[in-house]
Amino acid sequence: MSSRQAGGKSLFQKAWEAHTVRTMSNGQVQLFIGLHLIHEVTSPQAFGMLRDLKLKVAYPKRTFATVDHIVPTDTRVEPFADPLAQGMIDALRTACKEFGITFFDTDSGKQGIVHVIGPEQGLTQPGTTIACGDSHTSTHGAFGAIAFGIGTSQVRDVLATQTLALDPLKVRRINVNGHLAPGVYAKDVILHIIRLLGVNGGTGYAYEYGGDVFDRFSMDERMTVCNMSIEGGARAGYVNPDATTYAYLVGRPYSPKGAEWDQAVARWNACRSDADARYDDVVNIKAEDIKPTVTWGINPGQALFIDEKIPTVEGVPEGQRAGIKEALEFMQLTPGAPIKGTKVDVCFIGSCTNGRLSDLREVAKYVEGRQVAKGVKAIVVPGSQIVQQAAVEEGLDKIFRAAGFEWREAGCSMCLAMNPDKLIGEQLCASSSNRNFKGRQGSPTGRTVLMSPLMVAAAALTGKISDAREVFEVKPEPVGV
Repeated sequence: MSSRQAGGKSLFQKAWEAHTVRTMSNGQVQLFIGLHLIHEVTSPQAFGMLRDLKLKVAYPKRTFATVDHIVPTDTRVEPFADPLAQGMIDALRTACKEFGITFFDTDSGKQGIVHVIGPEQGLTQPGTTIACGDSHTSTHGAFGAIAFGIGTSQVRDVLATQTLALDPLKVRRINVNGHLAPGVYAKDVILHIIRLLGVNGGTGYAYEYGGDVFDRFSMDERMTVCNMSIEGGARAGYVNPDATTYAYLVGRPYSPKGAEWDQAVARWNACRSDADARYDDVVNIKAEDIKPTVTWGINPGQALFIDEKIPTVEGVPEGQRAGIKEALEFMQLTPGAPIKGTKVDVCFIGSCTNGRLSDLREVAKYVEGRQVAKGVKAIVVPGSQIVQQAAVEEGLDKIFRAAGFEWREAGCSMCLAMNPDKLIGEQLCASSSNRNFKGRQGSPTGRTVLMSPLMVAAAALTGKISDAREVFEVKPEPVGV
């Protein structure tokens, strides 16, 4: 018996065991998937495979669809200018109708980024397993779900069997204790974790996040951190469910109702990690050590605090120098220079990482009455139509427009190059999204710097990477307020 098995069980172990169908001869586990989320990019081919094999969708009521990656955010008039995009959405509409799958289409008022609509509809629930043909499915772990991003052939497998064949994972507990300083956000926390542990540090692991900071985090903040677990190499990332989780879920369209709600909460409480749960690894981080963080390179682990200097090739171990040199050359940055002050061309607030209502509220609070710097293109893209509508009702769209931001329709937008929102040439983008890979935002020479939404706003107003704490004079809130 391993040391982990000798103690209590983690939520991951409990959910894994509860959903295990069988252990296969190759050591993989066939896992039942409680919820399957699909979108227009990875599902058309999967449905085509089903048709070729003359198979049906095994549990159509456990699959939900939306359109997000390719949908334009400046106009919703169809046909779309891109015939490939139009073909994708048409194929998804046809498949959902054919196989009896609920589809949150563009005229539903519920469309949006798949990792935003799952939680807001109450589909994402604790203790379950979730799969989606998208890397950032780990977002749903914020609710105490075990959520996996999968490929197209696996989308086919889930549609046909409602199961996945997966390798067992180890579990790393990451505790963040203390108090975050004003102007430091959930985005800074996860960028710091990835910088600390590395982009491959989570390989073979599920990350369990906990500690004082996560106990106080809202569900939106927990989603931001879990969203980027995959960027640290982890297969999944999650937070144990608690009163904050249940307060978010209560009354949602697909949440349990009446007596079933009480039964669900009891079940969700039982799936929490035991107090004596054993982990394969434990990492402890002091919240006070985290500052506003930005990436400088070509992966999310190449990050700095805003008051630090860009690394030099000579200042890192020999084995890391080639990667540092490649990143410096691509990003056109001066080794040893401050990252603060780097000129920006485009500023993007949105994505499944930071396109929720709380993100928009926080930025609007600070940009009201100010102006985007001349020559900077700044866009705000709500994560869903529900987020968009709520923001409009609160007048946030007016605040952004008055400040010089473009206000868009819901979608993935500039997070990736599958829609018209793309970088041009060597433009540098301050982005609240989750990836800064080469070519990620459309131009093979375009450059991306990841940061929190408020840091993006600070860059938009100053025309350069800036410390939002200085730009907006972020102060601690008065005690007792």
